[in-house]
Amino acid sequence: MKIHFRKIAKVTLVLVYLVIVAGAVVRMTGSGMGCPDWPKCFGYYIPPTDAETLEWKPEKTFKKGQVIILDKTLKVSKSDITTRTIYNSNNWEPYTKHDYAIFNVWHTWIEYINRLFGALAGLATLILAVISLLYWKEKKRVTLLSFLVVLGMGFQAWLGATVVYSVLEPVKITTHMIMALIIVAMLLYIIHNANTKDKNIVHDKTFFNVALFALGLTLVQIVLGTQVRQFVDEQIDTVGEEAKNLWLQRPTIQFYVHRSFSILVVLINFYLFYRVRKYRLNHPKMNWVLILLIVEVLTGMAMYYLDFPFASQPLHLILASVLFGVQFYIVLDALKSKRSYKTS
Repeated sequence: MKIHFRKIAKVTLVLVYLVIVAGAVVRMTGSGMGCPDWPKCFGYYIPPTDAETLEWKPEKTFKKGQVIILDKTLKVSKSDITTRTIYNSNNWEPYTKHDYAIFNVWHTWIEYINRLFGALAGLATLILAVISLLYWKEKKRVTLLSFLVVLGMGFQAWLGATVVYSVLEPVKITTHMIMALIIVAMLLYIIHNANTKDKNIVHDKTFFNVALFALGLTLVQIVLGTQVRQFVDEQIDTVGEEAKNLWLQRPTIQFYVHRSFSILVVLINFYLFYRVRKYRLNHPKMNWVLILLIVEVLTGMAMYYLDFPFASQPLHLILASVLFGVQFYIVLDALKSKRSYKTS
């Protein structure tokens, strides 16, 4: 089982990225409140497929905790009941976490699938943690980090619940995204530490320092990007979903900083790519960084100049999160070469 540990860790990483993809789709479609409660969805383990399920009707059976929409409010069943001919308020209590009471079957199932991916990723991290016990004697850090990932996934699930309860408060959405990247970083560290092959990477102090700075800059860009997205969401509420040409009208200062920083990000990473080629530092993943950056810039330009083409927003976020992961792994490679250089 130990020889398959890195493969399992990579599968877990892919599942975490699928959660990020699903989350991006949720935000693109405005499905974040598709399930107004957590961890169930309208009180069901498998959510309803039509509004009729959430309507009060005579001679209808409800289980404890199941939800109905009555007079544009959410009501929760206090116990297992079968309704009579007249609505009895004593059998129901108001949902107090928030007052969002809208059912959209597409939003509900998109959000539900997002939660399923989260549960699957959580299960994968638990399996990874159990198998990591085999590393306890030789690489305690791998085991400790594997269990820390499990805790991180639990914390991430709690953050997801707070996002729903806050009715998609922007600060909590940003925190949710940052936590996802922290989990990605921990998994990459585990994968890197469990690797037994020598990559013969040439140590270069300047490359390591600049790569670390570039990683930090990418993280700042992601945070700024979520704030720009917050502004876009507010514009959508104001001007409507059809007026895409007005979504970035008179944007906040964060947008201009985000756009200006993108130039710096590109220049720094081109410098890193140049340095790898010139000094033969053996960092082939820098090729992926440039490819991701080019597509990332193109999606950003498309959103601004072409009025948000379909899927450009989630693709922009997904590419940024993948870019962060690749850059983080490059920093780990450079750090390992630095340690090897000092001990040689």
